Amino acid sequence: MRWAGRHPDWALGFEDETWWSRVAHPRLHAWAPTPQPLRLVEQTTAKTDPEPKALACYGLLLRWLAAPGVAREVVWRRFVEGRPVSAVTTAFLAWSCHQLAAQGKRALLLIWDHASWHRSRAVRTRIRAHNHQVKREQTGVRIVVCPLPVKSPWLNPLEPHGVHGKRGVVEADGILPAWELAERVCASCQCAHEPHLVNPEKVA
Repeated sequence: MRWAGRHPDWALGFEDETWWSRVAHPRLHAWAPTPQPLRLVEQTTAKTDPEPKALACYGLLLRWLAAPGVAREVVWRRFVEGRPVSAVTTAFLAWSCHQLAAQGKRALLLIWDHASWHRSRAVRTRIRAHNHQVKREQTGVRIVVCPLPVKSPWLNPLEPHGVHGKRGVVEADGILPAWELAERVCASCQCAHEPHLVNPEKVA
């Protein structure tokens, strides 16, 4: 982290995936008038509801120096049609690097856990090929992977963003359509609601 802080054209990124449920409520506390306590109604989806009960979402918390002595922190999210897999992970990384290149960054120090789709051969091979291309063409954002210790999610500062985000977007007495849930999540992070990622292997 200190290493990244010494380079204004580098970004430090903490990555994680989260499921955002349309049905399950997070644990939360709220102030309410005594005669009108806030109650969360347990939700169920109709058998004819074509939308998923939960949406998978990639998240990336980024920190970089916007100016000498001025740090910037942003959270980017991309929802997934389906679940996290290696092919979707590499698509998310490619999108993230494209966004960072537009910010003038040259390297992403990527901190993430040991999920199977992070340490898969396909992802490791794609990252190596990507870095070789960046070095050869002298353009783009190279990726330096820094894995977290095993079973240590509390070391990832993106985790609290997910917890607080789920509390912030909850609907007390109704069930949100999938698209509106994604809209609320992105609004809470102050990031654009980008088109959902799709597994390119299934599309093919």
